Amino acid sequence: MISEAQFQKEIDLIIKNAIREDVGDGDHSSLACIPESAQGKAKLLVKDEGVVAGVQFAKRVFDYVDSELQLEEIISDGNPVSHGDIAFYVEGSSQSILKAERLVLNAMQRMSAIATKTKQFVDLLEGTDTKILDTRKTTPGIRALEKWAVKIGGGENHRFALYDMIMLKDNHIDFSGGITKAIQKTQDYLKEKGKDLKIIVEARNLDEVEEILKSDGVYRILLDNFDYEDTKKAVKMIGDRCLTESSGGINENTLRKYAECGVDYISSGALTHSVHNMDLSLKAV
Repeated sequence: MISEAQFQKEIDLIIKNAIREDVGDGDHSSLACIPESAQGKAKLLVKDEGVVAGVQFAKRVFDYVDSELQLEEIISDGNPVSHGDIAFYVEGSSQSILKAERLVLNAMQRMSAIATKTKQFVDLLEGTDTKILDTRKTTPGIRALEKWAVKIGGGENHRFALYDMIMLKDNHIDFSGGITKAIQKTQDYLKEKGKDLKIIVEARNLDEVEEILKSDGVYRILLDNFDYEDTKKAVKMIGDRCLTESSGGINENTLRKYAECGVDYISSGALTHSVHNMDLSLKAV
């Protein structure tokens, strides 16, 4: 996984680029009709139900736009919210509040939706030892926000990108000439480059699980699109040799059954690519 410092750098880049995209050479709507000296206050109004996420990100945005803006947090990230709740108040320059408004709302609506769905998955796994993981199926440019939201919802992050973990999927294996060759080439590459990256290998069937187990140094085996019975068999075959992960179209209806097969992790792209934004508004007080 990437370091905390690197993650925070990603957040800073998102804010900088989003403000560049949205504000350009100025918020001329506000500049045209609101005096520079005008002071105001606004509230983040919840018009939906779920788990709120992005309050801390909002603080970062407001501080970037105008360090004199003051945010009063009412409901913290990760807490349940319902229609009519107020997550925070922000006070200061009216122009600055309006300049930051759209980015704050866009991010919080998306993050809250992801946190809400993640919490639903986490609750479904209660009582098992299985943890829910996100994937790289994220919105380009804002991956750090979406993975942050998964953590807020109680899930765990998979690899952040292509550079912080090795994941040998079906195409890697086929292009390399097979599982054993792919693993060996990978281990040789890591040794040559002096890199210490964990290796995950995807298996499409039990025969591939058996072949993967012939190589040492595999951190986790990804059981892709296995049914319940083969998942149970694979978990038994693998034992404590390495960790296990189920993936492939797993949803709210099948999640618990896969967990009961004994896998350590279940990864789901749906956490980030199949959510409906939470309805939030920033209203002048």
